[in-house]
Amino acid sequence: MNQPIGVIVLAAGRGSRFRQVAGNEKDKLLADCSGRDGAVRSVIEQVLVNLPVGLGKRVVVTTEDRPQVIRMAQAYGCEIVLIESTGMGDSIAAGVAACSQLEGWLMVLGDMPFIRPSSIEQVVAQMADNCISVPVQDGAYGHPVGFGRHFAPGLMALSGDRGAKSLFAQGQIVEVAVDDPGVLWDVDVPQKLVFLSA
Repeated sequence: MNQPIGVIVLAAGRGSRFRQVAGNEKDKLLADCSGRDGAVRSVIEQVLVNLPVGLGKRVVVTTEDRPQVIRMAQAYGCEIVLIESTGMGDSIAAGVAACSQLEGWLMVLGDMPFIRPSSIEQVVAQMADNCISVPVQDGAYGHPVGFGRHFAPGLMALSGDRGAKSLFAQGQIVEVAVDDPGVLWDVDVPQKLVFLSA
């Protein structure tokens, strides 16, 4: 897609499974992990580093009780959208509403630090007005997911914990085959901070 798109980084979730294992005060977005480039950064910084240059507007949706996440996002040139809810649907709706004039939106999860920039570029390249562009690794749908302009009303109508999967029936799904286990790898427990490629 040559038209401007918005990159929406979803970073408002509580990460309750991670906290159950690591301790309630541990925010997985701030946990250190070694990126696929070998550098040690926080989970959220790895996500931001992996976003290819030139993707247009970047929006990080988070909660006000995460000042370190906010500072990190600002350091990477992102606009901040603060919400009170930690629900995925609320986060998506708020992120899209912040840049609703754009031609499409790429949903990036804040706890997926091991996605190759080239995989993100492949997903973006397949974005179109009435399509949903999804990376596929070993037959499984992964992230990030790109939504064309047609889906703006549906994305902004999402709420609560329900993500955008309900919109998959409303348009053409473009499956983007990638050789990248990182598109399936989210840090839901501390053990997942170490990336093990098959």
